Amino acid sequence: MFLSTFEKQLDAKRRIVVPQDYRALVLGPFDGIFCFPSFEADCIEAGGQALFERYQALIGELEFGDPVRTAMEYSVLGGLNRLAFDTAGRITLPETLCEQFGLSDWVAVVGLGDRFQIWERSAFQAHRAAQRDIARAGLADLRAQQRLAKTVT
Repeated sequence: MFLSTFEKQLDAKRRIVVPQDYRALVLGPFDGIFCFPSFEADCIEAGGQALFERYQALIGELEFGDPVRTAMEYSVLGGLNRLAFDTAGRITLPETLCEQFGLSDWVAVVGLGDRFQIWERSAFQAHRAAQRDIARAGLADLRAQQRLAKTVT
């Protein structure tokens, strides 16, 4: 699993070192990662062969010609970049994605279980705060539902 959050600095060539734990998770026929613009937020979505296959399967479940399928094909397949690791474990982020998401200096690499995201650092800090608020509210709602279910039974 991709876990934790790391702050990394892009060098002049848009390269970052991918955490060693992450590199170990994506071993396979391709020594690197797959990445594309995230559906969920203004960041890069990344992972190994398993993530790519998961999205392929999800796309394949939709009927040919379905507008959601077409949108996912454009976003995932058409936006896909294969980023190989160099000998130091670095990847070079595509210029177009760096421009799209404002990645120019410090980035946050965020593990999300079966995938990870690469964020502009201050954008991630704001996103993390918003997600924490959503999680708190959701947990409070869940606990209230659980208490209600106990009193009904």
